[in-house]
Amino acid sequence: MAGTDHKKPAMTGGPAIILVEPQLGENIGTAARAMANCGLDDLRLVRPRDGWPSDKAVAAASGADAVLDKARLYPSIAAAIADLGHVYASTARDRYMVKRELTPRRAAEEMREFMAREDPCGVLFGPERTGLVNDDITLADTVITVPLNPAFSSLNLAQAVLLIGYEWFTARTLPVPEILHTGHSRPANKAELLRFFDHFEEALFESGFLRHPDKRPSMTRNLRNLFQRAGCTEQELRTLHGVITAFIGPRKRRESGS
Repeated sequence: MAGTDHKKPAMTGGPAIILVEPQLGENIGTAARAMANCGLDDLRLVRPRDGWPSDKAVAAASGADAVLDKARLYPSIAAAIADLGHVYASTARDRYMVKRELTPRRAAEEMREFMAREDPCGVLFGPERTGLVNDDITLADTVITVPLNPAFSSLNLAQAVLLIGYEWFTARTLPVPEILHTGHSRPANKAELLRFFDHFEEALFESGFLRHPDKRPSMTRNLRNLFQRAGCTEQELRTLHGVITAFIGPRKRRESGS
């Protein structure tokens, strides 16, 4: 508990920290401790392997109970990021995708820019053994890669959270850049973007474009990455939904009344 003073006001806020399928309660606890070190308090857990809540997480958190008490459990990444406008994915490996890639320092500065205009952000962290899979990465706008020894760049979960959290804690809040005029339409959040993906991919499947099962995953990832980079507004997605419906007609489940 050295360095802890509960008489001082706690710093809170910052981007959501989203742990995807964390394997051990101890790792969740040490990640929560790293978050508390850096004034972060929005912990989101996606399908933790050993369940939740976890006594082992509490013990490993070394007093970061406030972070664990607020932690929220989600059944999927899609549910965990639904309210966010921008999502970052922490990964050490080249995924061979066309994806923005930033260092933790630049990502932290950018997150402060977004959050200064009340545009919520989050960072995805994968399971300890395997990290995030490619389908997880496609749900993010930007990849965060830490420039470390190329021969030994692996970090444990708490180290990764602490490193990115520290950069957030020390980052300057830069002037908010000029925002493109959106015709009174706000940037789309992830829930709206994922609903569009479902509609678009269903239409592509019904039209026969995704007829080859072996090619479908990579084609779907490429298309999702394209629309992630586009930065669509809520109105633009509604227009795209209308375009799809005009080409192929109403969705079958709507026709059946379900």
